Amino acid sequence: VQLQASGGGLVQAGGSLRLSCAPSGRTFSSYAMGWFRQAPGQEREFVAAVSRRGLSTYYADSVKGRFTISRDNAKNMVYLEMNSLKPEDTAVYYCAAKSIYTGGSYYSESDYDYWGQGTQVTVSS
Repeated sequence: VQLQASGGGLVQAGGSLRLSCAPSGRTFSSYAMGWFRQAPGQEREFVAAVSRRGLSTYYADSVKGRFTISRDNAKNMVYLEMNSLKPEDTAVYYCAAKSIYTGGSYYSESDYDYWGQGTQVTVSS
């Protein structure tokens, strides 16, 4: 599975961005999908995840109520809608895919099998 993330950019605090991730392959619906982010000098952290059929979603406390993850299995796309952005949301955002055969947690990056290249999100104050 190859992942291509896009949609990052520069936005003012309080603004919105929509990130997209386009996984390749015909077995997209076999993977749970997640978004992680890494700010300069910090470790990569979990942001949000969505189950294979989109029935369950999971969020970090820091983004709950502001970000929404969704997927469209017919279009092989995953989205992260980010609203009320804050300067502390500035980071490189990565999408990741988690196989149904991989156990563990939606929240742990070590439990994801494939990663995209990242897209930069910068929120100015």
